Amino acid sequence: MSEPRRSTWQFAGQAFTFGPLPKLMGIVNVTPDSFSDGGKFVDRDRAVEHALQLVEQGADILDIGGESTRPGATPVAADEELRRVIPVIERLSTQTQVPISIDTTKAAVAEAALTAGATIINDVSGLEYDTGMVSVAAASDCGVIIMHMRGTPQTMQNDPVYGDIVAEVRDYLAGRLAELKRAGIAPERIVLDPGIGFGKTAAHNIELLSNIAALQQLGRPVLIGHSRKRFLKKLIGRDVDERLSGTIGVAIALAEQGVDILRVHEPQPVRDALLAWATIRSHGGHNQ
Repeated sequence: MSEPRRSTWQFAGQAFTFGPLPKLMGIVNVTPDSFSDGGKFVDRDRAVEHALQLVEQGADILDIGGESTRPGATPVAADEELRRVIPVIERLSTQTQVPISIDTTKAAVAEAALTAGATIINDVSGLEYDTGMVSVAAASDCGVIIMHMRGTPQTMQNDPVYGDIVAEVRDYLAGRLAELKRAGIAPERIVLDPGIGFGKTAAHNIELLSNIAALQQLGRPVLIGHSRKRFLKKLIGRDVDERLSGTIGVAIALAEQGVDILRVHEPQPVRDALLAWATIRSHGGHNQ
């Protein structure tokens, strides 16, 4: 295993420090159609309650999204997305100290979310879909998560082809880092996400998940969102509601490679497994 890197993520006047175990980002989908839990938390009170439960279970960050990005998802208008997420963020910002991330590709939604109390923009388009997103991020001191995606949620799974998936994703993220730095967004504010399941086959996903070191060469924290995703069906043959064990198995493999953040639906079992793994590992080899 590679030794954990002691890196920091600087945003909103704080230094978010990483340690020997990955931080956990809890997923709050305020949507009717997300692939895993669509419709469960559309109601504001239920969404807030769920988010606070995720914090109790060990979530270090809350990621609030009002538009599904599952393959083939229908786009959502900005006013509807705002209606879904802003009341949730406003409530949560007064009830928890955990940083709140807005999962959106729209500059207007990101800007309103930052005003409401979010301190991170998580954009699956790498801040490319909306021409105003870079300006919103640059004008703020927020954290920024940039992700790689081939195509759009409507087209991304239409026979994605790569020559060298790891090199192409790494080069894309390196290019975005450089462009955002030129736009006034310091690299210290940025986290990188290779976009597991976004315009990639199961084989592509596995290749990326096995080569985290290539992404770490870019010198920024790495986030992986693999929880319950479709490629796990290829690995373990389970439907979406039966993929927790597979999610945990991949989480341990990623922790071994020093991944900084894991975006998950169920923080507690993932954290428990990581703590157990780390404890055994730290005591290994003493009697050899």
